[in-house]
Amino acid sequence: MGRGKIEIKRIENNTNRQVTFCKRRNGLLKKAYELSILCDAEVALIVFSSRGRVSEYANCNIRSTIERYKKATADSSSVYTAQEINAQFYQQESKKLRQQIQMLQNSNRHLMGEGLSSLNVKELKQVESRLEKGIARIRGKKHEMILAETENLQKREIQLEQENACLRAKIQENEKLQELSMMPSGQDFALQAYFARDVLQLNMMETATLSHP
Repeated sequence: MGRGKIEIKRIENNTNRQVTFCKRRNGLLKKAYELSILCDAEVALIVFSSRGRVSEYANCNIRSTIERYKKATADSSSVYTAQEINAQFYQQESKKLRQQIQMLQNSNRHLMGEGLSSLNVKELKQVESRLEKGIARIRGKKHEMILAETENLQKREIQLEQENACLRAKIQENEKLQELSMMPSGQDFALQAYFARDVLQLNMMETATLSHP
């Protein structure tokens, strides 16, 4: 006949409770021993009776096993705490970035004239102020670019005028040389003197053109 199931609850009779404790303690110690042998496990077992008597089993030194347990639980706790802190930090940073992105998107929409119905008078004035500052910066940059372009055009105009003057002088010189070449041969000395004078003037003009900034 099979053994009936025993209800798991506190045994009220002191004698029966003590007998049951001794039997089950011995069985627990035996199981701990078998576990250490069969599975090559480090096992430490400590049991206190209701009267305060201690029973223990350890296949190694029980104190070293307890210290190993403390270290293992401390390491796992610290790792978990660090991971939890990192997770919370990244969650907070991610939340901040999402909020900043949302604010920038809303600001751009407002500057484009969209989503203004949800703004109050103060917020509308802020949008207006940002627009005015932006327009002022655009106008200032545009003015700087126009001034720079105008200055470059003026310099180019002066350079072209000097080049044209030099070309006109060369053309006039060629015309005069052609006229002088038609004179009688007795006037060679006058021709050479005139040619030397005009060449000197032409060189002076070219030098002034090259030295101009």
